[in-house]
Amino acid sequence: MEIVIRASVMFGVMYVLLRLMGKRELGQMAPFELVSLIVMGDLIQQGVTHQDFSLTGATLAIVTFAGWSLLLGLIGHHSIRARRLLESAPVVLVRHGQLLDRNLDSERIDRDELATEMRLAGISRLDQVAWAILEPEGKISFIRADEAGLDPRAGEPENAA
Repeated sequence: MEIVIRASVMFGVMYVLLRLMGKRELGQMAPFELVSLIVMGDLIQQGVTHQDFSLTGATLAIVTFAGWSLLLGLIGHHSIRARRLLESAPVVLVRHGQLLDRNLDSERIDRDELATEMRLAGISRLDQVAWAILEPEGKISFIRADEAGLDPRAGEPENAA
């Protein structure tokens, strides 16, 4: 039972830490962030099992982590309130070609990183972006101004009178 309690505590700690680290896809992590996560995994193992390297202890810890992940996923799936608490909300980074610096700063995304993502999406200029949204899983979605019915030069709907 002690391993279940330790695993539950470590799950909570990791959940909070990963939320604080922000939304990043694995491919977008800096090498240090990736190494930190790997090292944390080893530290968690030691903290959860209290140096118990038995197969039973390791299995119990892994099953506890998986169980918590499954339970929180099910709760979030069935409860809007829980989902809002457990998952990140999408964050608007660009609106009608204008950077939202406060949102970029809060998500720790710099202009160069956003420009890289724009180029990968085939967008060359900021005025071509109607919306750039950081999705909960860490990917940046772009809605082009021409697809949104906006005149990229004016920032207003093309058919507005």
